[in-house]
Amino acid sequence: MLTDKEFIRYQRQIMLPEIAEVGQKSLIESSVLIIGCGGLGCAVAMQLAGAGVGKLVLCDDDVLEESNLHRQLSYRESDLGQPKSEALAKHVRQLNSMVSVRSVNRRMKFDSLMLEASMADLVVDCTDNFATRQQINKACLAKKTPLVSGAAIGWDGQLVYFDYQDNGPCYHCLYPFTEDSEGGKCSESGVMGPNVNMIASLQSMYAIQALVKPEMIQAGQLMVFDGRTLTQHKFDIAKDDACNICKKGSKS
Repeated sequence: MLTDKEFIRYQRQIMLPEIAEVGQKSLIESSVLIIGCGGLGCAVAMQLAGAGVGKLVLCDDDVLEESNLHRQLSYRESDLGQPKSEALAKHVRQLNSMVSVRSVNRRMKFDSLMLEASMADLVVDCTDNFATRQQINKACLAKKTPLVSGAAIGWDGQLVYFDYQDNGPCYHCLYPFTEDSEGGKCSESGVMGPNVNMIASLQSMYAIQALVKPEMIQAGQLMVFDGRTLTQHKFDIAKDDACNICKKGSKS
């Protein structure tokens, strides 16, 4: 049962039939690993903390710069120069003291990713490069930990959820390479701040659904958002039978 304090705090969310008290209890008892505390990750962390996810682990090896502030709205000017994971953990605690939050101020090696993924109910990939995304996918596949992956650049964004069940596709089936394309980062191509927060909000929606009612989401489906026209499209991801990541995982 929820405490009186929990019920009062989350009552507007509890009123939703898809959540109710049972769903809210599930959120409170859940642990989410957020990798990347930039534009996507800082918004996801605050939204999940607001929703009452009980434990958040925030991982990033970067420090906050002034050029981040136009889109990374969870931070303040007073945070400049601080490690993002630590500054974000501070703001999460200020928003919701009932949430347990741990910061990891380093770039995790694969063994660490495997360990953190094994302890999480869900991983949210908010990173900005293919090499890290592929490592996260590999770790989540090995541990069968569901993954919400998002990306935003310019006016465009995308979102995908993998549950690694029923021999479905993985991230490597969608993008079978590890190198970033030229101009594939905000510092090279620019980015619209609200677009980043749009994708982060969709990641948070997926995360909450995955923790409460995963049947609400279709796994292995890519959502593509066009910020210029404010339209979105969905595409089913075909499993690559030659994928050297999930093909190996299905045999283990």
